[in-house]
Amino acid sequence: MKYLLEPALSVNPIHSDSITELYQDHHGWLHGWLRKKLGCSHQAADLAHDTFMRLLTREDPILIQEPRAFLTTVAQRVLANHWRRKQIEQAYFEMLVQHPEASVLSAEECAILLETLLEIDHLLNRLPLPVKRAFLYAQLDGMSHAEIAAELNISITTVKRYLIKAGAQCYFALVID
Repeated sequence: MKYLLEPALSVNPIHSDSITELYQDHHGWLHGWLRKKLGCSHQAADLAHDTFMRLLTREDPILIQEPRAFLTTVAQRVLANHWRRKQIEQAYFEMLVQHPEASVLSAEECAILLETLLEIDHLLNRLPLPVKRAFLYAQLDGMSHAEIAAELNISITTVKRYLIKAGAQCYFALVID
């Protein structure tokens, strides 16, 4: 069976019918596939849900000829995001243990900070690696432009250009999105 997914932003009954049919036909299989990967039925259910939510919010129409292969690809991206989020959360919690003064934040402040870190990580991952590294050296390590240039074996002018690009990515993407 072929599924045609239309843009989710336009209210199109064909789209929701296609997603409903895709869900009915393959949700159980996807949940099982994710459960094997995660070892947890509850997390598998959450990520299966996230996979179908990605399809519902898709802007571009797509013709699905191999539904399970397509769902596997989408689910692998959702799973990669899940693992990346876990890594960031773990690093954040380790930082809290090492800096108890940061623990005075409220639960809401901690949640906002963690979401901000995740969004910045997402935005920085859109950048080329040298740009990302230059930005992180400047912001996290406090390195000067000259130190970054030496570390990356590039000119100071290139460092400045990289930092402007990374700053614009973070600032304007947050404003636009």
